[in-house]
Amino acid sequence: MQIYSLMQNRPVVVILQTAPSKLVVTDGFHITAPVQVTYSPKRTYYFTIACIVENDVLVGGGIAMTMLFFMGLSSGFIVLQLLSIAPIFYLLFLYYIKRKEFIQIRPA
Repeated sequence: MQIYSLMQNRPVVVILQTAPSKLVVTDGFHITAPVQVTYSPKRTYYFTIACIVENDVLVGGGIAMTMLFFMGLSSGFIVLQLLSIAPIFYLLFLYYIKRKEFIQIRPA
């Protein structure tokens, strides 16, 4: 069991000692499902560590919140103002309930 620190936009070289090995990524609260990697002497595997909440999801949620809030503010419908916090609940759902899928190991 080895721990490697990830730096943004910098590769990490992991040398497998046994075959097959399991690769797990964590940030301390979230943990990915184990990915089984089989050892091959001249084989290189490339993985990308990603988050389920990408930048476009955050921007889209911010735009949806702003639009719904101002539509509710200008029209007087309280329901639209309450719907404006739905993206926050969605992000909290992804962060706390879908903990296994929050961080992902993707083949590069």
